[in-house]
Amino acid sequence: MDQPVCCYRHPDRETGIRCTRCERPICPACMVSASVGFQCPDCVAQANQSAHHTSQPRTVTGGRVGTGDPFLITKILIAVNVALWLVELAVGGSGAGTVSDHYGLYAVCGHDTFGHQVCGGAADGQWYRVITSAFLHERTNPLHIGFNMLTLWWIGAPLEQRIGRAHYLALYFVSALGASAAVLLLAPDALTIGASGAIFGLFGATAVYMRRARYDMRPILILLGLNILFSFTWSGVSWQAHVGGLVAGTLVAIGMLYAPRERRSAVQWGSAAAVLLASVAIIGVAVAQVTS
Repeated sequence: MDQPVCCYRHPDRETGIRCTRCERPICPACMVSASVGFQCPDCVAQANQSAHHTSQPRTVTGGRVGTGDPFLITKILIAVNVALWLVELAVGGSGAGTVSDHYGLYAVCGHDTFGHQVCGGAADGQWYRVITSAFLHERTNPLHIGFNMLTLWWIGAPLEQRIGRAHYLALYFVSALGASAAVLLLAPDALTIGASGAIFGLFGATAVYMRRARYDMRPILILLGLNILFSFTWSGVSWQAHVGGLVAGTLVAIGMLYAPRERRSAVQWGSAAAVLLASVAIIGVAVAQVTS
């Protein structure tokens, strides 16, 4: 005599109905009407979870849209820059006693009266300067930090919302590192500070995004052209940092925004890592040239 078939959730209830997805026996209390037949509660819950996962909004880079403030990283970057500028004001000093001199970017080598080589900055192993310099501004020139922070907000905030926090943060720091690499390679003896190198990386990324989205690129190209012209014609501006940041940010953005769907994550983070490593290599070569 055959054993009675009972519901998988209620072993004391015989049934002749099975779930159309997993084929487990289900009693009337466990039947959930589907487009074809009935499904068990577990299969329905699994299907709902899958549908919720696939319907979650995504950024243009494929990441999940973060909860909370969509401009959080940009606001944090602005807050850090402003806070450090206030520290510079509070510390004050002159010459080698300023915060900029201790944490700004440069690499020099010379010889003392005994003929011994004496190096300073990145040439003396102070590698932290390649990043710290990107968060410092002229303490006696409020326009320097004011203009940079306004530009960071205008360009950075919309970009952060579109590509997501993690990609945006990686883009910003790799652009800053690319800017430092260009400075050390082309003008190592000039003390360089400011967030503009990283911001030029955001300019480049915005242009790549607009190209991919097939937007009218004339506004961003005109704005970028004016800033490049400003870089080469205004005294005291590091065009080396601007060009380095622009190239690094553009390359990272191409990898992030044009990565094929089937290998998206690997291409995105691989391209960012490649630009980062290239920047580090250039920094190493530049410092080696100064110390040789």
